[in-house]
Amino acid sequence: MRDLSTLPKAHLHVHLESTVRWTTLREIGDANGVPVPARPASLDGFAGFFEQNSLVRSCLRTYADFHRVAREFCADEAAQGTRYAEVSFTAAAHGERVGDPDLPLAAVLDGLATGFTESGVQTRVILDHSRRRPVERAWATLDLARRHDAVVAIGLAGDEAHPGDPFVPVFAAAREACVHVVHHAGEAAGAESVRQAITSGRAERLGHGIRVLDDPALVAEVRERGLALEVCPSSNVALGFAPSLAEHPLPRLLDAGLTVTVNTDIPAIIDTTLTQEYDHLRTLHGLTDAELATLARNAVNASFAPPATRDRVHTEINTWLT
Repeated sequence: MRDLSTLPKAHLHVHLESTVRWTTLREIGDANGVPVPARPASLDGFAGFFEQNSLVRSCLRTYADFHRVAREFCADEAAQGTRYAEVSFTAAAHGERVGDPDLPLAAVLDGLATGFTESGVQTRVILDHSRRRPVERAWATLDLARRHDAVVAIGLAGDEAHPGDPFVPVFAAAREACVHVVHHAGEAAGAESVRQAITSGRAERLGHGIRVLDDPALVAEVRERGLALEVCPSSNVALGFAPSLAEHPLPRLLDAGLTVTVNTDIPAIIDTTLTQEYDHLRTLHGLTDAELATLARNAVNASFAPPATRDRVHTEINTWLT
């Protein structure tokens, strides 16, 4: 069996704030006067995730903080065989919190550029916006995206109990401005969440999307439209949206003919890596190396990477397989 850490990968669904090394978080927290425990607490569903996420955000305050975590993200992705990543970042919310709307994103983009020089991992950024937060902040998110070429998309994240309809004009404007749109949908909520995301929400990919299986007609629509799903198995289990890795619906999504990509979502918080996610599919679901390579190709094809980058990574995947 081939070494999955060397399988060339594209990583499409991962939140920068949830990739921070715990040692880094403790050092940054200490410098900023924020107490950080010696080790992360056990994750107890969605409430536990919000608590951990809040701690990380409270530690990130300076240009150097944001730059460091972005740079280290690239190094950690390189160790997983990632060649290209689209990393999500809640820039507008951080900007409000630190009192400078431009600083967090500028620092992250600088850190990612440094990381590319050091590790060779090419990155682009997706700016996400919590469904619970004001529409005005979503417009600020779009404004940031318009001003930075390295930002390829914006989209909704967070609790799907909050509807996406109030944000429809924002995402219509995004598409008109040639900014891609990717929403979290079909994770905690059912088929209607997915339907809203891909119709009035204008989504071009689906973050998670596992609940599409609730509605056979919707499965057919998503399949016919070729919309890729950013599936994050360990995250779904940790947050209570799938009973176990062995019972995760990813094989059923494949059987339904849907375009599936493999991702981590919140790797540092749940102690996983992209390589481990692929390995679970091999050991628990019996996927062959050829099938795992197809999943890697799906992510490349579903990405917003430049054509030359896609071609290069496809060539590397073929080399790994042959």
